[in-house]
Amino acid sequence: MKKGVQYSLLLTVGILILLIINLIVGSVKIPIMDVVNILFGEKPEKDSWRFIVMEARFPQAVTAILCGSSLAVSGLMLQTAFKNPLADPSIFGINSGAGLGVALVMLLMGGNLSSSMFSIGGFMAILLAAFVGAMTVTGIIFFFSNVVRNNIMLLIIGIMIGYLASSAITLLNFFATQEGVKSYLIWGMGNFGNVSLKQLPLFSGITFIGLFGAVLMIKPLNAMLLGERYAKNLGINVLVVRNWLLIVTGLLTAITTAFCGPIAFIGLAVPHMARLILGTENHRLLMPITLLMGSMVALFCNLVCYLPGDLGIIPLNAVTPLIGAPVIIYIISKNK
Repeated sequence: MKKGVQYSLLLTVGILILLIINLIVGSVKIPIMDVVNILFGEKPEKDSWRFIVMEARFPQAVTAILCGSSLAVSGLMLQTAFKNPLADPSIFGINSGAGLGVALVMLLMGGNLSSSMFSIGGFMAILLAAFVGAMTVTGIIFFFSNVVRNNIMLLIIGIMIGYLASSAITLLNFFATQEGVKSYLIWGMGNFGNVSLKQLPLFSGITFIGLFGAVLMIKPLNAMLLGERYAKNLGINVLVVRNWLLIVTGLLTAITTAFCGPIAFIGLAVPHMARLILGTENHRLLMPITLLMGSMVALFCNLVCYLPGDLGIIPLNAVTPLIGAPVIIYIISKNK
């Protein structure tokens, strides 16, 4: 437990340092003292700097923290419950469901959701479509989880649903306009900068609810490490735990993908990084460390995206594999 506290403190300090660096680094160079003054409510040298820091960089950094923790915790829960080291939120097709929702709006409906009673356009239409798509797939998986008792079979069903969604997206791209395909491609690259300061409370609130639900899973997940029979002997209803896990994972993945696009490798790699550091499978230690490490990795990836400065912004999904893929290769090689 002492080891876990030490790592928690180190990761918290690392998150704070990366948060400050994320507020400083960008295409517009702002002096460190001016950033500090802006954070404490004082007037900077230029009024535009205050807008950049508080309306763009601050919400983006907070979004990275919440997204990283959400995806990492989701990956940890899925890997434990389904005893699959390569399980992550995308393996159940949740990301593909969100992608299909966005594809329907961008490529088929011209970027608008409209009927005789309402009309929604722009980012809000994309946000709603992604959330509905992700939660729809979660609902389908939830249905099959009550029909199929075998975890491996449920995993395969999730993969097949993901393939079906990807196939539909491919068809929509084939028949779409060039402008629509480009817009969808940009969304698919991932970006922590899509959450505005006004949207941040809603995004944070939903994320905290999901993370709280994940923390409640610590005891059942520890029991499931020893097998389903052992968990049942302890009075744990494995089916209820699995369904609750799918709901929490679906919610966290849906809100993250809806706002920031499908983000790869964080949910897959970070739980393994936490296990390597701690050397334990005890979720009382593993869950908080995975949560903090996910935030730290996401902040680091966001920082790398903005390092070119005036030359432009690197797509997020071009950075995350550079960190995640070597970790997964190492895990596979180590476990033979």
